[in-house]
Amino acid sequence: MKQILISVSIIIIALIAFGKYQQYERFNSTETKHAISETIDLNYHNQELVMNYYESVEVLNTYVSTQWNANKIDVIKPQKDNNPTKIAVVEYARKLAKVNYYESLLEQSKELKTKGLSNNEIKLIEQKGITFEAYQKSLSQNKIKSMFNPSYSLKLGEKSAFIYEIQKLLTQKGYDIPLDGVFEKMTTEALKAFEGKNQLFADGKLDVITLDLLLQ
Repeated sequence: MKQILISVSIIIIALIAFGKYQQYERFNSTETKHAISETIDLNYHNQELVMNYYESVEVLNTYVSTQWNANKIDVIKPQKDNNPTKIAVVEYARKLAKVNYYESLLEQSKELKTKGLSNNEIKLIEQKGITFEAYQKSLSQNKIKSMFNPSYSLKLGEKSAFIYEIQKLLTQKGYDIPLDGVFEKMTTEALKAFEGKNQLFADGKLDVITLDLLLQ
């Protein structure tokens, strides 16, 4: 009987120890630690933000571990519904949101650099709050505008890269015309139709207002 009690006690102690070990492993493993992203831009235009990201990850991981070790609160997968747990979980969410914010900026910067953008261009995109596609479109529009001379009227039969770009814009608006860079009758008729549709004076001549509408 004594041997049975000893064996049972050993089993109970072993189960308790195993449970404690599992808890230790959970809060001292990669499962509960927020890992530094491998796809962040370490050469980001704002180096202070890079440091803030590393610091916020460390603060987050320390908070998770401290809450468990000191207060036995699992902020990642809470098992309790008491007030201290609720407060701790809200604070965890706040710290995680901060990490995610930094991480998203740094990962976006890395991705944009793979597309050929510089730090200054990425900074401009962030300041304007636009997408990469919108930035590319603005570059294209600025390029077309730089080719436009408002004091010069295009002549029939004239051929240029600028006319080709105008033809591309017209085809994007649904007009079926050749993309040959030649300012022929079909192009002027498409311009007239576009101007009339947008309540402009339909003369088939390209002016600033017509160009701005084409670029929208």
